[in-house]
Amino acid sequence: MLTVFIILIITLSCVGGVTVVTQNPPLISVNKGETVSLVCNTGSSTDGGRWYKQVAGGTPQFVLNSFHGWSSPKYGSGFSSPKFTVSYPTKSDCHLSISNVDVGDSAVYYCGTWDSSAKENVFGQGTKLIVTDTDADVDPPVLNILRPSREDLTGSSKVTLVCLINHMSVAFADVHWLLNGKSVTTGVFTSSAEQQPDQKFKMSSYLTLESSEWDKDPELTCEASVASKTTRTNIKKSECSD
Repeated sequence: MLTVFIILIITLSCVGGVTVVTQNPPLISVNKGETVSLVCNTGSSTDGGRWYKQVAGGTPQFVLNSFHGWSSPKYGSGFSSPKFTVSYPTKSDCHLSISNVDVGDSAVYYCGTWDSSAKENVFGQGTKLIVTDTDADVDPPVLNILRPSREDLTGSSKVTLVCLINHMSVAFADVHWLLNGKSVTTGVFTSSAEQQPDQKFKMSSYLTLESSEWDKDPELTCEASVASKTTRTNIKKSECSD
């Protein structure tokens, strides 16, 4: 269901003739206790907007639905004012403000609206919010890439690499895969974070490639950022020992 939701919002945002929802900036990093504003422009739609929160690997949570003529938004379970509020700089804007942010507010927030002409819900590409106590308290994550399994390497048409992301100070990281220095999004799945006994967090990201692509011996990079701290690690087939 998660994969379907992500594909849906990307598809609807790009279909010709429907309203295009835009969100800026794509990434916001703030310290705990601050107030943050997530910008959403609903394009040609003036039907207000709705917001969803999605933690990596988790199911989207409904935050609120708002319309210009309403006295207050309609909130989802666990979300309420004054922490979550909306503002309308123009009739095609629906900005979400989150006050006194906490580490648990770290997630990707998606803005959507109803396109009355296309009879479709249309969503933006999302804004990733990362909340930390202070930058000084954040350690860079520790990464390790696991090579494809023997089962993948013997007869399978695809191979899967796993990037283990450990020693995270918060429960959210911005994770990317690169192939020969270029960003890869197809075949990528990133799990939600799990807290460890030492109070640190860990998560995993998976990259599935065609076996023929792996056999070309590309340089594959896993990159993870927590606040202002970024760690990268590389792997190549030719450098893997049997």
